[in-house]
Order: sequence, then structure tokens, then C-alpha cells
Amino acid sequence: MAPDIPGLHHVTAIAGDPQRNADFYVGTLGLRFVKKTVNHDDTGTYHFYFGDGEGTPGTNITFFPWTSEGREGRFGAGQTRDTAYLIPEDSVGYWTERLDADGVAVERTERFDETVLQFEDPDGIGIELIAADAETDAVPWTDSPVPAEHQLRGFYSVTLAVPSVEPTAELLTEMFGYEHEATEGDRHRYRSAAGGFGSVVDLVETDDEYGQMGVGTVHHVAFRADDVEALEAFRDEYLERGLRPSEVIDRAYFHALYAREPNGVLFEISTMEPGFTADESVDELGTSLALPEWLEDERKTIERQLPDFDGPTIPDGSESTE
Repeated sequence: MAPDIPGLHHVTAIAGDPQRNADFYVGTLGLRFVKKTVNHDDTGTYHFYFGDGEGTPGTNITFFPWTSEGREGRFGAGQTRDTAYLIPEDSVGYWTERLDADGVAVERTERFDETVLQFEDPDGIGIELIAADAETDAVPWTDSPVPAEHQLRGFYSVTLAVPSVEPTAELLTEMFGYEHEATEGDRHRYRSAAGGFGSVVDLVETDDEYGQMGVGTVHHVAFRADDVEALEAFRDEYLERGLRPSEVIDRAYFHALYAREPNGVLFEISTMEPGFTADESVDELGTSLALPEWLEDERKTIERQLPDFDGPTIPDGSESTE
């Protein structure tokens, strides 16, 4: 039997312009540019990782920047609607002012007795900041433009839009070890019984038709697991449920297992090791194009076909956490 899942590992979405994407997540949200690599299945596309000071699993939002025209996505059923980060309860004012100063339209609301700031990134992907007293393993980034006391503290939750709550809820509770915590309006909250940060999944029903993958949509949601043995156990359970999991795949910084849950959302389960320091030290994270050893022989070809990208821009005069 597979072990209970403690929470999220990463969320991967599809961006447009790579420079605009990096400038927003580093310059505006203050995340660290943890890794610059490529999509292993499409080496002409970057794969960016943004996270905390050390790239801790459970803090990283990642992107495939698709720069060619005609690849716009359409949000709908079977997709992730919002990715939520944890912030300190006394940071709501700071983030409201910071986002407003950067021209980001923010809506403030209350949900389950917690303050939520809702907005979209430059490509239209839904992001939330949730002010809560919750545990986190996030490590502050010394050079962030956001002061340490206000930095994002890893994931809080994801909100999945599904045609029917029951099939996804059944998988979360019977296979992943989640428990139904509360319902508010059309939102059904599930939390990992194993605990840990980023342990919340919210389900909302939608009458929308199924979405179309492309720029401005989330590609997949990844959950944490300890090791490859756990992934193999999850694979067996997927097969028993009549689902179609992938093989366990080596992604250089973790091993991964993929499957679409019954409502069509692409789930990944990823190991904690070896982590992002497998090929760069903590101090060097994100400073070079990192390629797995099986792509090193193609480095020159890969570098020639990648789009121009200067690295993230951090605004002048930003406060340092040092």
C-alpha cells in the first residue's frame, strides 16, 4: 500500500515570454530563480524553477515558456484554477501595496476565516496569497527584493476545477491519504492527514467544458513522496483503479510518476531527492543552464535553439533581506 502524501512538491505551468515570466516571479513575487534547465521532452523549451532560498520541495512553481504563436491555452474543467502561497498573517498590507505598485490587480477576500489575495500573473495564471498561521519548511532567500519577514513561505494549496467533486475526492482520500476538512459554498477542502506544508487541495465544480493546454494554464500538479519505492507503490494503486500511470521517470532532481486523475487533472508524484543541488551548489542555483548528463552531448545544439533570455531582473532599490 502506498504511503500517505504530505503535500505538494511543485506546480508546473506554461508561460509565454521567458523574460517577462522570470521578472514577475523574481522581481515582483521575490522568489529565487532556482534552476534554469530545459523540458526533457522538448529541449528547445526552457524549464524554469522558482522557489525559496534553497529550492525546497513544496516551494517551487515551474514553467515551460512557450514562445511560438498560436499556443494559447483555455482554462476549463480538468485544470488547476489557482495556486496559493502561504504568507504571514501580518503581511497582507505589504503584499497589497507591493502588487498594486507593480500594476497587479488584486482582489481581497475571506475564505475559511483566512484572508486571501487573488490575482493573475502576466500570462493569466491564477495566483493566491493566503495569510495563515501554518507550518512551513521554506528557507528565506537572502537576495530577494522582498524582506525576509514578508517572503512567500511555500505553497498553501491548489484549487482544482472539476466536473464532479466525488471522483477526485475519492482518489485524494482513499489513495493519497487526504481528509475532507470543510465545505464553504462551492469549495470543498481536503487536507493531508500526514500533515506538512502545502497540504491543502480545494475542489470546485465547474460547468465549463474541458480546458485546452497552452500558455496561461497549469500543466500539472506534483505531490511529495519519499522515494522511488513509494512511486512504484502508487503506480500499482493507479493501475488497480483502472488509471493509466506513466513509468517512473528520472527528472535529474527527482523521480516522477504521472497519471491523470478521474476528472482529467494531470497529477505527478515526485521524490524529495536528489534535489536541486545535484548539479549546482546552493550559492550557484539558477546561474547557468543546467542539463542532465544524458543531454550534455547536445548542449551546443540546445543552447542555439533556446530563445533569448537574460535572466530575471530585480528592480533597482529593492529592499534586501541581508
